[in-house]
Amino acid sequence: MSLRSFFRPNRASIARPDQSLMVENRALLERIDRRKLLRGSLSLGALSLLAGCDISNREEVQGVLRTVSDFNDGVQAALFDPKRLAPTYSRDLVVKPPRFNAYYEIDEVKPVDLSSWKLELSGLVKDRRPWTLDRVNALPQQEVIIRHICVEGWDYIGQWSGPNLRDFLTRIGADLSAKYIAFYGNDDYMESIDMASALHPQTILATHYAGEPITDPFGAPMRLRTAVKLGFKNPKWIRAIEVTNTYPLGFWEKQGFNWFAGL
Repeated sequence: MSLRSFFRPNRASIARPDQSLMVENRALLERIDRRKLLRGSLSLGALSLLAGCDISNREEVQGVLRTVSDFNDGVQAALFDPKRLAPTYSRDLVVKPPRFNAYYEIDEVKPVDLSSWKLELSGLVKDRRPWTLDRVNALPQQEVIIRHICVEGWDYIGQWSGPNLRDFLTRIGADLSAKYIAFYGNDDYMESIDMASALHPQTILATHYAGEPITDPFGAPMRLRTAVKLGFKNPKWIRAIEVTNTYPLGFWEKQGFNWFAGL
């Protein structure tokens, strides 16, 4: 039985009356404060900027918070070191099976027909021919034993393997100077990451966990695994990849969460 996730909206609360200003902007405040960037000075500065606002004007308040949060994204990106490796761990620490987490309950998972699954490619890619699972599994495999960190505060150590994403993008003739990579899941979940994070040595298209093919409900047959992003930036049940210079707003960014979401 899975624990109730903060990422599963309370459907019963959708039609409730308007709440207080701070509740309304909670996601934006958490988005700014999550990493306590620059030892908290940015978040404190964000709140101080509100002193010049009419707090009864919700559009004005949200505009200030979004501006600071977007600045936070820019600073995180500027501080990101594409060559710095995340810690790795021994196999005896690997949690089996991996922890399930989504914006819906485990019994709502839509199984993927692996016999007909194909990875679709679009955007700034020279070779857009779809890939079968057998073809993906025939590529050189990279194993990473890294910590999965959720924005909710929990984490676990997982053992993932699959093609290195940089090698895959090079193989299909992707424009490596493009800004974004977007991943589309079978569950209609979409997330995107910056190209620098996509090209990080520890970013892979995971098809196996602890030496076995990934199964439902854990994202079969493919999920992104990168050591440099929070968990929600690692979409599961991937069915399509797009390389683009157009900013693709992901599922949780639409809810007000931080886009860069780096570790």
